[in-house]
Amino acid sequence: MKEEKKFPVALFNGAVVTTNGLYLVKDIGVNEAKSYIKDNGYISAIGHEATAEIMSELFKIHIPMNRIQFYQEVGQLAIVFKLNNRPPEGAILNRGEIEDIGYSLKLMERLE
Repeated sequence: MKEEKKFPVALFNGAVVTTNGLYLVKDIGVNEAKSYIKDNGYISAIGHEATAEIMSELFKIHIPMNRIQFYQEVGQLAIVFKLNNRPPEGAILNRGEIEDIGYSLKLMERLE
C-alpha cells in the first residue's frame, strides 16, 4: 500500500500559481488555517514583512518573511493572504495600509 506524502502548508501573500496544474481555491477561516498548520507544519513563502507580521499575529506563531522560489506539489495545501483590493503599482504597503485595505484568507490545494 502506497503511503501518502505529507507536505507542509505553504503560506503565500497572494494567490500564486507556482507551476502548471489544477487548483481548488476556497475561503478559509483563521481557526481552520491554524489547524492545518498545526497538523502539517508550514513553509513561509511570504515576501513582505508587514504580511508576515499580520499572519504571525493571526496564527499565534512566528512566520518569517521568506522570499523564496516555491513550487506547490500535487496534494499540497497553501494558505493565501489575499488583499481585498489591488494596491497601486509598485506599492509596498505597511501594516496599517494593509489593515485599511482589508484581507481574507484562502485555502489553495493543488489537485494535479
